[in-house]
Amino acid sequence: MVEVGLFRIGELSRRSGVSPELLRAWERRYDLLKPTRSPGGLRLYSTRDVARVEAMQHHLAAGLAAAEAAALARRSDGEATEGQPPDAARKELAAALASFDESAAHAIVDALLARISLDALLRDVIVPFLHELGERWERGEVSVAQEHFASSVLRGRLLGLARGWGRGLGPRVLLACAPGEEHDLGLIAFGLALRARGWRIVYLGADTPLESVAEAARVCAPEFIVVSAVERRTFRRHRAELERLASEHRLCLGGAGAVGANLGDDIVTLAGGAVEEAERLTQLAHAAVG
Repeated sequence: MVEVGLFRIGELSRRSGVSPELLRAWERRYDLLKPTRSPGGLRLYSTRDVARVEAMQHHLAAGLAAAEAAALARRSDGEATEGQPPDAARKELAAALASFDESAAHAIVDALLARISLDALLRDVIVPFLHELGERWERGEVSVAQEHFASSVLRGRLLGLARGWGRGLGPRVLLACAPGEEHDLGLIAFGLALRARGWRIVYLGADTPLESVAEAARVCAPEFIVVSAVERRTFRRHRAELERLASEHRLCLGGAGAVGANLGDDIVTLAGGAVEEAERLTQLAHAAVG
């Protein structure tokens, strides 16, 4: 069985859009990829390999020779080692969205993706920006129009990155916002972080009836179900339905509302950052397999 978070070269090809033959050539000629070996001798790749391939593609598109592009990709290793720091990038993104400049916002995200991993983008830029946006909206420093515009632009961009996130051979997770919950950007970010770790995502979106969650789970048989809400009273309002769902499936509660919901010892609370909790859920799945 392939370890959760690791995958074979066919999956690496699907994620990166680069043929297995070319990936093998880059590994052989330029030492671009760093696979590990399974007990059976299979070469297994990780999200760091995906980041290196994406960086290689970016440098090639910029006109660099293959050897130079590979050297830069190995050096960056998918992390933000140079260029604009995360807090400056967040401020620049906030300014673009506050002025309703969609093109500038997309250009900022493009530039970030060219030099940092998806995990770093989510952890250091997107998720903190969303938290700051919510706090500023509560203080009246951001208009309704600005909040809606920023959310719309980022939702579209994140869902664009999520294209095809249901494909692959990894474990499946079902994501849904609780009934009445419209805030789904954190859940999308969490899904992207899971996808980077080899999960297949079934995403039901905002304001999902729990009977619909149960129906979808019976069809797709997910490893975990994650239901998200911003306020704990949302979970408490649907306590009986959630406990019934937990009796049939491995259920997690996500979002700020999961803190203190106290709906049962068998229900996992995922109330931290999207990347950190994606890693935690991956470790839980790995422990269950082991």
